[in-house]
Amino acid sequence: MTSPYSQQGFRVGFDWGPVGADVVTGNLVAVVDVLSFTTTVTVAADLGIDVYPYRWRDETAVAYAQQYDAHLAVGRSQAGPGDVSLSPATIRQATGVTRLVLPSPNGSTIVQQLSDSGATVIAVSLRNRLAAAAWANERLAADPNLKVVAIAAGERWQDGSLRPAVEDLWGAGAFLSALEIDGLSPEARAAVAAYEAVADELPAVLHDCAGGRELTQYGYPDDVRIAAEVDQSLSVPVLRDGKLSTSI
Repeated sequence: MTSPYSQQGFRVGFDWGPVGADVVTGNLVAVVDVLSFTTTVTVAADLGIDVYPYRWRDETAVAYAQQYDAHLAVGRSQAGPGDVSLSPATIRQATGVTRLVLPSPNGSTIVQQLSDSGATVIAVSLRNRLAAAAWANERLAADPNLKVVAIAAGERWQDGSLRPAVEDLWGAGAFLSALEIDGLSPEARAAVAAYEAVADELPAVLHDCAGGRELTQYGYPDDVRIAAEVDQSLSVPVLRDGKLSTSI
């Protein structure tokens, strides 16, 4: 029996977090983690840096980085001068980095989770939503059986439960709104409506939402500012052989 949560029969779907990524499967999956994994990935892609997603920053991550001769990102709060972290601002300041292992409990975890699903996985943020949509539109036009799903990563409460993050809802809706196709599920239509409700108010609302306020309070206002660079990136990072690398 088909799951009622799979959004079967629609060419465009939307859901939340790792569980949603498992349930609402598609041939092409756009993972959205605006503050900050997918924003950081697009900044890295703009600079020609390949990103290896990883779930945890621990001893296994050290070994994983060594396996690919890659730089391992440090924790945001541990980053000193010259260090690279989940903060996109540190990527722009980095020198000599061509491969980066970037752990994150949300966006990075979902991308790695999907690596064996058989789907094509792309990293989408507000920065590259038009480029990613144009890339997807080409494939949608060529393959009438292609289904696109946007997964908003969300954040975590202290008890580990999902905290739906409105910035990821907006990012997913921004991408979906630019797809040239009918057949959006009700969930996908809701994401588009959420983005369209604030599109004219970006980047102000990104700074004012809970996630933007959190990063600003912790001393990372530049990360929010970079995340709000709507449509400024032409990169479409695609997951291939365990790494997100640009398609341009």
